[in-house]
Amino acid sequence: MALPEERIPPKLFKKAGAIAIIPNLVRGGFIVGARYGKGVLLIKNGKEWSDPIFIKIYGGSLGWQIGLEAIDVVLVFADKKSALELLEGKVTLGADLSVAVGPVGRAGQAATDIDFKAKIYSYSRSMGAFAGIALAGAVLEVDYDANMRFYGCDPSKVYLIINGTCKHKNNQFLKVLKRKLNEYSSWHE
Repeated sequence: MALPEERIPPKLFKKAGAIAIIPNLVRGGFIVGARYGKGVLLIKNGKEWSDPIFIKIYGGSLGWQIGLEAIDVVLVFADKKSALELLEGKVTLGADLSVAVGPVGRAGQAATDIDFKAKIYSYSRSMGAFAGIALAGAVLEVDYDANMRFYGCDPSKVYLIINGTCKHKNNQFLKVLKRKLNEYSSWHE
């Protein structure tokens, strides 16, 4: 995945209940800022990962800021319960679910929360740098339209995706993604 100093700590990843991957989250602003992105959420069922549930994230901010950038974001949910809250409706990060900048490295030495007490840990990659990103105030919700287009079943019943009842046929990318997540989940420190 990354150099040992730049990866999500195996201890955190192994106990994760879910992971959200949001490539190309766009954020920018001039005094007033905004962020928007789409991605996938995979929930751990025992030792296996669910098929992805499409999600979106958006929000605003106020304060001195100027510029525009696209960043890749990974959210590691500390437990499955936190991810299931998202499936009940949209959640505001930092209000409904606590979010912290994620620790990096083999043991999470750079942690702001080294005891792993937050509900979600955020990571980002922008211009080659790997670090945490502050997402407090952003709204995270299920993208029902994208789920309908991809799976073709009732998008309001995301639990059918989690338990494997509603599946996408033979998507090679999904197989590789889930295999890699399973491999990384079983790594030891």
